[in-house]
Amino acid sequence: MNIFYHELKAYRKSTIIWTISLVAIVMLFMSFYPGFSKDTEAFKKVMENYPPAIRNALGINLGNLVSILGFYCFPLSFITLCGAIQAMNLGTSIVSKEVREKTADFLLTKPVTRTTVLTAKMFAAFASIVITNIIFIAAASIMAFQVTTDDFSFKIFIMLSLTMFFVQLIFLALGFIVSVSVTKLKSVLSVSLAVVFAFYFLGMFSDTTGEKVKRYFSPFKYFDNTYILKHASFEASFFVAAAVIIIAAVAASFMIYTKKDIHAV
Repeated sequence: MNIFYHELKAYRKSTIIWTISLVAIVMLFMSFYPGFSKDTEAFKKVMENYPPAIRNALGINLGNLVSILGFYCFPLSFITLCGAIQAMNLGTSIVSKEVREKTADFLLTKPVTRTTVLTAKMFAAFASIVITNIIFIAAASIMAFQVTTDDFSFKIFIMLSLTMFFVQLIFLALGFIVSVSVTKLKSVLSVSLAVVFAFYFLGMFSDTTGEKVKRYFSPFKYFDNTYILKHASFEASFFVAAAVIIIAAVAASFMIYTKKDIHAV
């Protein structure tokens, strides 16, 4: 538990900054909705000139755009991208920092197993993500009720909001496996940005082809907002795929970390 609280405290500042940033983005975008709802037709005409792939990448569905839920999908695509960077950066750094800061040999001489160390670090990272999402969803919900007078499905609103959390879990798990696999990371942020944007552009590419199978190559396309709006549920096949990736990445991280050589200072 000491390791857990230590890691949670160590990443407290980062968690606060990311949380405030995500809340600020959603509050800014949602504050535009009252003015936008008065002139949706003009915006629709503008967006009709954009290719469907671009509209999908931006989370814009012309059929649902007039509602608060449809409008919410627009900023959510950017917010999810930012959340993925947060998760990937956290997952990549929380283990590799021991090597960068030359504290790995000190930590591993303590009377705890490597499994215990990695478990505590993973739970600390997970807790940081959960805290971010709880505050974000609370702020987004308050803004949604403030800017609209129409009734909307709060269940669907929560499901849309949770898509960021699920995408974050995927990138957090990918960050773990990168962290334990690479001997020494000189720049965690550059690796995190490269991985996240690579998957983001893969998702945009899958939109241009329209082939469902290509969506499996990008976690950003596992939770389709249009499908959620229409069916009030997640796509089972992609939900299972996300769970498999998370479990496999975490399991591989434990296997690698418990067997790898940790270089002393």
